[in-house]
Amino acid sequence: MQRPPPAALAWLTWGLVAALFFAGFFQRVAPAVMVGELMREFSIAAALLGTLSATYFYAEACMQVISGMLADARGPRWLAAVAAVTGSGGILLFASADSLGQAMLGRGLMGASFGVAFVAAMKLAGHWFPANRFATVTGVSLLIGNIGGILAGVPLAEAVAAIGWRASLMASAAVTLALGGAIWLWVRDDPGERGYASHAHPHALNGGMPLGASLKSVVSRRETWLLFFAAGLLAAPVLTFAGLWGVPYLTQVHGMARSQAASLTAAMFLGYALGGPLLGALSDRIGLRRLPYACAAAASAGGWAALLAVPEMPLPARYALFAFTGFAAGGIIIGFAFAREANHPGAGGTVGGVVNTSVLALTAILQSALGWLLDRGWHGGMAEGARIYDAGAYRSAFLWLALSACGAVLCLALTRETHCRLRFDPAAETADGAKA
Repeated sequence: MQRPPPAALAWLTWGLVAALFFAGFFQRVAPAVMVGELMREFSIAAALLGTLSATYFYAEACMQVISGMLADARGPRWLAAVAAVTGSGGILLFASADSLGQAMLGRGLMGASFGVAFVAAMKLAGHWFPANRFATVTGVSLLIGNIGGILAGVPLAEAVAAIGWRASLMASAAVTLALGGAIWLWVRDDPGERGYASHAHPHALNGGMPLGASLKSVVSRRETWLLFFAAGLLAAPVLTFAGLWGVPYLTQVHGMARSQAASLTAAMFLGYALGGPLLGALSDRIGLRRLPYACAAAASAGGWAALLAVPEMPLPARYALFAFTGFAAGGIIIGFAFAREANHPGAGGTVGGVVNTSVLALTAILQSALGWLLDRGWHGGMAEGARIYDAGAYRSAFLWLALSACGAVLCLALTRETHCRLRFDPAAETADGAKA
């Protein structure tokens, strides 16, 4: 009998695709430390800056279902390698843009390319790791991704100050291109291709489900939609605040230097990064999905409420609050395992893409909406060609972050527990097909 792949081989194979998520997360949040530069470069205000940043998320959201279906049909290796090459091209286009339209096109190409990374990593994890490790492994991918977000904080801010935002991004494009080559040369879709036993369910092998069948199976399940909205409503506030509006809020309202403000938003990303694997591992260990996920969402909602209720606080307390709020939001990782268990095992990539669409689409909407709200509350303040917004404008905008997290709690209250086991019943699936 074949033995499972060695842990080191599994982690290395999966880790190369997860590294693409790292690169994508870096590009997601990079505009947060170059807000002033982008406003001056393209002569735009908050609403258009929010739209420019959100273009990445809109494109990424549009790719989620498609990338999930492709991961099921073509495999994550091919998908991730192509994405790395095209993503590097998008970075170069954005870094060399001389107009807002070209910059948006570059951001859109980046989002569409890197948008496959998380789904491809989840698909790969289902083959290279046992089912009871899925939430843990997926949580580690969130950790890896958020390290990219952390590097897009203080380190990128210092690089922008030293060599400019264009040169900084061009260097990241070269690294991404090299990663694409490494994925193609090393990664294999299933341990069977290297002579080991696969951890995938038999229905996930032999090419997976046909494209249309996997999507139909996923969207027909009630649990998919509850987990779809829960994921987006929980994660979007973190990606909106730490990924764009947190740094200008801290510099403009609290008078912080940009590097210090970036370190605070990095604390939120660090909490988010650690919350994924730790809360995912907790869920795996206790054999429950709904309870830990709902508790994490409620805790994150409490963090956003505290930010609104206590705008002035000592710096150490602010670091702790940001890290706690991000950590609790990391519970989103439980939702991907939850959704996978509630769906057909052959549609693992598709269900991951569907659920992740909510995260990206709601982040894009929230980033743009908060920019619009800030412009509505603008009282004419300017500094070096960029608009300045007061505490009242930010407070009105950030209220929606707390309401979003509360919505996630409500969605999770309506879900049904899977007890960390696949619900798939071949006999019932066959009977449903016969009735149709």
